[in-house]
Parts: sequence; C-alpha cells; structure tokens
Amino acid sequence: MSHNSFGHLFRFTTWGESHGAAIGCVVDGCPPRIPLTEADIQPFLDRRRPGQSKFVTQRQEPDQVKILSGTFEGVTTGTPISLLIENQDQRSKDYGEIKDRFRPGHADLTYELKYGVRDYRGGGRSSARETAMRVAAGAVARKVLEGVTIRGALVAMGGDWIDVARFDWAEVDNNPFFCPDAAAAARWEAKLTEARKSGSSLGAVVELVAEGVPPGLGAPIYGKLDADLAAALMSINAVKGVEIGAGFAAASFTGEENADEMRMGPHGLVQFESNHAGGILGGISTGQPVVARFAVKPTSSILTPRKSVDRFGQEVEVLTKGRHDPCVGIRAVPVGEAMLALVLADHLLRHRAQNPDAPSQARLPRN
Repeated sequence: MSHNSFGHLFRFTTWGESHGAAIGCVVDGCPPRIPLTEADIQPFLDRRRPGQSKFVTQRQEPDQVKILSGTFEGVTTGTPISLLIENQDQRSKDYGEIKDRFRPGHADLTYELKYGVRDYRGGGRSSARETAMRVAAGAVARKVLEGVTIRGALVAMGGDWIDVARFDWAEVDNNPFFCPDAAAAARWEAKLTEARKSGSSLGAVVELVAEGVPPGLGAPIYGKLDADLAAALMSINAVKGVEIGAGFAAASFTGEENADEMRMGPHGLVQFESNHAGGILGGISTGQPVVARFAVKPTSSILTPRKSVDRFGQEVEVLTKGRHDPCVGIRAVPVGEAMLALVLADHLLRHRAQNPDAPSQARLPRN
C-alpha cells in the first residue's frame, strides 16, 4: 500500500493498524534547533484520545507518545522524527462476525476489491485510529508555526447548527463536543444520547481557524494553499466535504457581497473589511485568518442491521458490534487542527525557501 505520506518540505508518513501492536509516524523536514519533547505533543493527543466521555468510543487507549529519533537534548536535530504509540486495548473478537461481510459505508469492500485482502479488525489501516499519529505530527508542525494560533470547533451536529452570534472560543473546552455555543452543546447532549442509546450515529461539521498566518503562503497554479488544505482535510476518515471561507454560501452572493473590500491601515498594512475568501486569494494567503470547514458523515458502525453482501457473493445483513463513536465528528476537531497545522508548516517552509526576504505581514511599500 502506497500513499501514506503527505507534504513536501515538511513531510510526514504514518504507519500501523487499529488492532496492531502499535501505530506511528515519521516527520521529515522539521528544521533543527526547535525545542521538542513528548510533553509538547501529549496535550494534543489527550484532546483526541478515546474514552473521555460517554459520547465517544469507550476504547481505553492512553495514547502515550514516544519520540524515538530526531531530537537531542530536547531540541530537533533536523533529521527524521520518529513517533510511536502502542495500542493497548484491542478487542479483535468484536469483529469476528464481519470478517467476511462488508459493512455499508466502510472501506471494507473497496479494500477487498483493490488489494484482495483486508484487516477486518476495526478497519485496520482505514480506521480512525490512524489519526492519532496525524495529531502527533501536527503538534510538531505547530512548533514550526511560531506566532500562528490554530483552533477548531464543532459548529453543527445532526443538522443542528450553533448560533453564530453566540460563538465563544472559551466555551469550546467547557463541554465534550468542542462546541463554541453553550446552548447548542446542551441540545446536542440530548440529541446524541438518544442516538447512542438506539445504536445509531450522527454527522457533524467542524470549523477551523488559523490566525497569524503570514501572507504569501501557497503558489499558483498547482501548489495552491487552499487546494492542499482541501486535500488534507478530505483525507481525514469520514470527511465528505470541505469549504474554504464562505465556501458554498458564496455561490448565493452577488459580486458586491462576495468581494472582500480593502483599505490602507497604519504602517502600510492592508486591512480587509470582510473575509469571505477565508484568508486565501489565488491560492495564496492574504495575512487574514485562514478559515475552513469540513463535513463528517455519521459513523458507519451502527447496531441497526443494514443490507450488504459478503466475500462469497451472498446477500447478507450486517450490524457492527464493538466500541464506536456515535459522532466521529467530535474527535475530528483536533485531527482537523493538526492537518491545518501540517499544511501551513509545509507551505511556510516552501515560502521561505523561495522568498527568504518576504514580509511577514500584508504590508505595501510607501511612495
């Protein structure tokens, strides 16, 4: 299986399966002399870790990361950084009944058709377990992005959206949903409790915002920042849609409404009066906050029997036992943050290589 790496100058490769002995990744291209220890990575893994509330999978994984290479005396050396997390709570027997059956909505069928073999234990390589290593790699990327703040929030669950007027980043850590609206979080608790008890699942929408991003990241025509970001977010398990800035809503705007008008501010800085473009124009960052959203489908592992087929061409019904997220979008928030960090770190290093003297703010020369 190829295509397990992402990025150019800042590149990471993940490996491992849901029910294997361990999962891991190698981060290549990280600059030297950056302070880095396990303590810099672990807090981000703790946010994604399973078993923290009744609204996520009850699989108990401490997700303790180990740095195996690439650092010396607490700083990066410029060599590949190898990260490891041991799996400790596998229950492979939960999947014995579906080893020959294809779960609707899962990658079971396509893996079988492509490779002629698949690891049915929790989905193997297609499991969201792999995303723990993206979060670990993203923590390294954040160390490269000095001055950039990356945050994510769940803004919709099961078709129920937050009230934008109540959006409060401080509220995100006060509930188990990463929700920035306390009233919406209360509604979602009841909504997801009902879905969980019935053995069903719900979809969600995650919003990401990166502030402090310098202008100039990204390149035309095939190195666009938004194109790479869309690819990164679409690569996350269960993601079915991505939008940048106003996204699909922009299709209903007039040209006047959509245009992010500009004026000159103090010290030659360009100031925008709106940000429908999501901080990216022509595939290049403007210096405004980079804003993206992605849609996560309902978890495909549900207890309701669904029609399917097996490896022998027989029509069957499938229900999935085991421990699963009733809304996988919840734990997708830190994963989305990590992928945004990884894309920005890669583009920052590419930008510095081509334009070492480029301004760090949207500043124009004065006459």
